[in-house]
Parts: sequence; structure tokens; C-alpha cells
Amino acid sequence: MAETPKDIGVLTAIAERMVQWRLPRAHELKERVDRGEVLTDSDIAFLQRVFRDAVAIAPLVERNPQYRPIAVNAMAIYGDITAKALENEKAKNAGRP
Repeated sequence: MAETPKDIGVLTAIAERMVQWRLPRAHELKERVDRGEVLTDSDIAFLQRVFRDAVAIAPLVERNPQYRPIAVNAMAIYGDITAKALENEKAKNAGRP
């Protein structure tokens, strides 16, 4: 299906947010969890917003499947972060008496 002008505007805004804010934060989180750190409450709130927004834009991506690979790759990064953060949290808690 062809992009509508409304979809183009929303996709542009999403792309700008992704490039300017979300990807840099995701890379910072990834570096931290790869070093064995755990997520802060602020980090968890950020990831909750990302996942909530992903659900909200799913219909937009469905209407514009050419953007699906970008959405899938972005969610894979966040999935990697959460999986590694969970490992780190388990390791941290295993060391507690």
C-alpha cells in the first residue's frame, strides 16, 4: 500500500526521534550491559516507553511494509539489551547471600 501523507509525517517524526535520541541511548545501554552492568529504573522506564511505542506504531508499519526491516532491527537491539540485562541481574543476585 502506498504511503499516505499522514503516514509520511509520522514516519518522519519516528525516524528523527530514533536517530537523535533512541538509538544513541540504546547504544549506551548496550555498552553498559555488555560490561556487566544492570539497568537503572530510568533505563527500564525508557525501554518500557520504547516497547509501548512499538506496539502503537505496529499498524503504521503494517501499512508501510518497506519500513518493517528497520522496525525489526531496532526491536532486535532492544531485545538484546533486555536479554543481557536480565543475565546481569541474575548474576548480580546470585552473588547475594
